[in-house]
Amino acid sequence: MEVTEILGYTGALIIGIVLGLIGGGGSILTLPILVYLMHINPVTATAYSLFVVGVSALVGTINNLKKGLVNIRTAIVFATPAFIAVYLTRKYLVSAIPDHLFRVTNFMVTKNIGIMIFFAIIMLLASISMIKNNKKSTIPKAKTPYNYLLIILEGTVVGVTTGIVGAGGGFLIIPALVLLAKLPMKKAVATSLFIIAIKSLIGFIGDVENLKIEWSFLFIFTTISIIGIFTGMYLSNFIEGKKLEKWFGWFVLAMGIYILIKELS
Repeated sequence: MEVTEILGYTGALIIGIVLGLIGGGGSILTLPILVYLMHINPVTATAYSLFVVGVSALVGTINNLKKGLVNIRTAIVFATPAFIAVYLTRKYLVSAIPDHLFRVTNFMVTKNIGIMIFFAIIMLLASISMIKNNKKSTIPKAKTPYNYLLIILEGTVVGVTTGIVGAGGGFLIIPALVLLAKLPMKKAVATSLFIIAIKSLIGFIGDVENLKIEWSFLFIFTTISIIGIFTGMYLSNFIEGKKLEKWFGWFVLAMGIYILIKELS
């Protein structure tokens, strides 16, 4: 086994730990690990990423359901418009964006660069909101009315945004659930895993008929990720929700800055 493959399987463990700790970020890590360390074709790697993240998130969701951490009502109300918005955005809006957007001196901003810059800006805005959130308690003192309209609107906005950037959406779903749906951080993480699992696995089903899947490798890689997600959820027992929220914010901030530097250079 080559050194890069060892690093790749180590990366699989890290993917699971990230998902277990913060409920997102896995889709950001999976693709580069599969392409650069496991030397898998990017198109196939995208499909593998959906399966790995989806199954890992599903395993985490089952465990979180037993603990009563998943807010099913919020997940369904949030996810339904998000699924519809993602589909319509990918089918009609993204294809309507021109290949060349505008030029800044000698630098041409293409469709791909524009989408990645937009992706990074959304990550930076989300990270700032999470890091600067000064709520003293994640548990409301009084029961507030359940606002279906607000949650549906959140799901639609997140769906359109994630449809444009083509990401799994965990880095957008968690801030929305915490800051707008007013879920405690750990419940937001658990509910996000549920939403990510459904979105990822539905996406992977469409790839099974079109791609040759190396199932043995995929199962091994996914199993290691599942071990990681249980490790991450175990570690989350020793980290209070507010610290978890800030760590997630710093992680998203770092990824956003990296993407900006990479695209603009």
